[in-house]
Amino acid sequence: MTTESDPSYPAHWEADVVLRDGGTARIRPITTEDAGRLVSFYEQVSDESKYYRFFAPYPRLSDRDVHRFTHHDYVDRVGLAATIGGEFIATVRFDRIGPEGRPASAPADEAEVAFLVQDAHQGRGVASALLEHIGAVARERGIRRFAAEVLPANSKMIKVFTDVGYQQKRSFEDGAVRLTLDLEPTAESLAVQRAREQRAEARSVQRLLDPGSVAVIGVSRSGGGVGAAALRNLRDTGFHGHLYAVNEAASADLLDGVRAYRTVTDIGAPVDLAVVAVPADRVPDAVRACGEHGVQGLVVLSAGYGESGPAGLQRQRELVRQVRSYGMRLIGPNAFGVINTAPDVELNASLAPTPASARGRIGLFTQSGAIGIALLSGLLRRGEGLSSFVSAGNRADVSGNDILQYWYDDDSTDVALMYLETLGNPRKFTRLARRTAAVKPVVVARGGRHTPAGHVVPGTRLPESTVSELLRQAGVIRVDTVTELVDVGLLLAGQPLPAGPRVAILGNSESLGVLTYDACLTRGLRPLPPLDLTTAATPRDFRTALADALASPDCDAVVVTAIPWVGENAPADDLAGALRDAVAEHPGKPVAVVHVELGALAEALSTAAGTVAPRPATAITPTAPAAPTTPVPGAPVAQTPPPGTPRPADTPPAADTATRPGTAGEGRIPAYPAAERAVRAVAEAVRYAQWRRSLADAGQVPEYEDIDEAGTATQLAALLAGAADSPITLDEADARALLSRYGIRVLPTLPAPDADAAVRAARALGYPVALKTTAPHLRHRADLGGVRLGLTTETELRRAYDELADALGKPAELLPVVQAMVPRGVDTVVRSVIDPAAGAVLSFGLAGVPSELLGDTAHRLVPATDRDAAALIRSIRAAPLLFGWRGSDPVDTPALEELLLRLSRLVHDHPEVIGVSLEPVVVATEGLSVLSATVRVARPPVRTDLGPRTLPSY
Repeated sequence: MTTESDPSYPAHWEADVVLRDGGTARIRPITTEDAGRLVSFYEQVSDESKYYRFFAPYPRLSDRDVHRFTHHDYVDRVGLAATIGGEFIATVRFDRIGPEGRPASAPADEAEVAFLVQDAHQGRGVASALLEHIGAVARERGIRRFAAEVLPANSKMIKVFTDVGYQQKRSFEDGAVRLTLDLEPTAESLAVQRAREQRAEARSVQRLLDPGSVAVIGVSRSGGGVGAAALRNLRDTGFHGHLYAVNEAASADLLDGVRAYRTVTDIGAPVDLAVVAVPADRVPDAVRACGEHGVQGLVVLSAGYGESGPAGLQRQRELVRQVRSYGMRLIGPNAFGVINTAPDVELNASLAPTPASARGRIGLFTQSGAIGIALLSGLLRRGEGLSSFVSAGNRADVSGNDILQYWYDDDSTDVALMYLETLGNPRKFTRLARRTAAVKPVVVARGGRHTPAGHVVPGTRLPESTVSELLRQAGVIRVDTVTELVDVGLLLAGQPLPAGPRVAILGNSESLGVLTYDACLTRGLRPLPPLDLTTAATPRDFRTALADALASPDCDAVVVTAIPWVGENAPADDLAGALRDAVAEHPGKPVAVVHVELGALAEALSTAAGTVAPRPATAITPTAPAAPTTPVPGAPVAQTPPPGTPRPADTPPAADTATRPGTAGEGRIPAYPAAERAVRAVAEAVRYAQWRRSLADAGQVPEYEDIDEAGTATQLAALLAGAADSPITLDEADARALLSRYGIRVLPTLPAPDADAAVRAARALGYPVALKTTAPHLRHRADLGGVRLGLTTETELRRAYDELADALGKPAELLPVVQAMVPRGVDTVVRSVIDPAAGAVLSFGLAGVPSELLGDTAHRLVPATDRDAAALIRSIRAAPLLFGWRGSDPVDTPALEELLLRLSRLVHDHPEVIGVSLEPVVVATEGLSVLSATVRVARPPVRTDLGPRTLPSY
């Protein structure tokens, strides 16, 4: 017997998955304790589905059937179930078979597979998710092919097999369609899996942001507290769906003007979203009630979880497990809430009251409620609104990755702003960010370098600078502060992308123009000489100068500087109108304004053309507890019609003053109180636009005919046979042999335990030679005198040997070696490391202490393309040394690029290779020489991005 507590039970096969409709299910192995669940599940399956499964009428399962389908060895016979609320909604099983189609054991590598999905859950993508997971299990157990027989009329199941992306064969035998699937992942199967992941996760967020009905649980009768505040914001914003208040002690039909109930289960109508604002110890009861009522998602505002210590963290884990057991998704706990300003939704399930003018084109995600308030306030004060806002608190379930999936194809969002305290899984984040950034800007501010309390995520060992560089390679605009996040977001939301780095500067202050010019140079832009309009310039002069600059083919962006007029002041509205007229006349280039003590100008510019009044410049503050609102007698409560009333039809959208970026004459022109801030925003837009253009030619991962992939796999298997779980550092011979299989030749060294041995080694290698120490504390430390180069005779070699021993210690401590000399060149370092969260990272820099002290190392994610390799060696600050600095001969950079690409292929093809350091790599004018190599190997780490879809486990 096998139960979940049995040591042989494969607990690592358990997983939570997001289904096609945005709901969740749990996938786990079937055990002997599931007999009752299996029988109950089968009773709810239609006769037609039973016929498709067994090819004959099969009304009920016999005791023998139940025993067979619940007793597995998890090697040759495996069964998985998809569950919601602890009950089966679908099952899948495989049985290993031999060449004759009969039951077999390993080394047989084929298995028959069969599914059964409850009719009520068909069409939700359950079978597709189960196929991914049962396929991963089969590969783990040495099975390489699935065979399935399906009745021709069972088109849904045939589609599940044919759409998965595996290589397959199809035939028709004995009245059934026979399918054979090769389980080796392919580029197509991975693309299918990720497309399904995106649709499912985006849909799960959409259900949270576009509910037809909302219940707020924990609304006090006094009108105070978090629950009452959330209810008022939902009501006052004009939410278009049904709204309910829940208080277990409710004695009246209304609370704060909203229909009230004692529990969610008393509401006689569907509830899509529940906002939970009760103490942490009462949250489980609220979740249970929501799950039983069929609520689709939760926003938990309640605190007292991971942020409060170990006990709270355990409470948080239990909360996630409970929520997912009912197929729901969770924002929070300790969340600030969510906002969706779409005109047919107008959802404000947060603690921040938003004015009617809050609608815009920016999507905002934060983990911190306080930072969320600051960002909301800053955007609204400067005239920009939101499409959606999610403040996820401890983000125990829904994270920034889910929100990126939603924003990717959300037509209401043009710019994505994210304040992240942790990245969680950088590997997945960079993948999603790269895809999203290809269609809309993604701007990220990091709030800390360490995991805050409450955030249970895989950590990364990479330095912060490395993570930032990898994000930039993925197209992410990385900023350092909340202020920069708003500054850059405003420019990207209201202006088109620049075509290049040339910046025109004009204004009525020569000094401010010079400051702007200097800031452009600092940011790597190419500013044109500033145009001084003098302090006597009128709005008409500004318009003419801006129009000329925008019409000129010599600039790609314009920065306008303005200071107060001396004497009679021109109205700020006149100058704002003049600038907007010029932009309308010559659209297509971004414009930013730098103002000094001209707050009225900034306010006027922040108002789009045609807007009646500027947006309020007041800050957002969390809703404070207030006295209960007494409804006017006889007045209807629009948000809470009687239970069972259909959701109101969509009303025509109200006039929306927010416009898409770059719309002529209608977009807002961003204004900044300092030249440095405006130029920083322009520079980030320039860099992002360049990245977008580079996508047209992303390069390719080259193929090399001399790579021995199979031989490398065999060698690694032999090296790791019987090894412990801890990594192994290969000896010099094994490292050289492994690298040589991928065309990386490491110059051999010969040991020199004494002077005579050194002389024999030199004779074998041929003079001139190098003598160097290999002791760990001296390795790669030429500055300590442990290396002697260019030794041409036996006399020189013996003298050098004695000098090393006298200066640094006994030969047994120094471990000296002799190596042949190579052509002189530039000493470099090439490395690759497997980070647990970011994946494989390729690094390059020059050898030596100065580069280490300055952190002058560049990085790329593996697998690197030819364009990546070329950019990698050119992105370090010391790169000019490779290309003929001060008259020196340029080195062989094509050979260096090839070395980088070969190493990238090695670590990508073989995840067992967890670390490689080639140091130094001497790059000469022709060719290069790898003088030393360190290789670390271990059993393959888990690649969650290549496995079946799954939510982070708790």
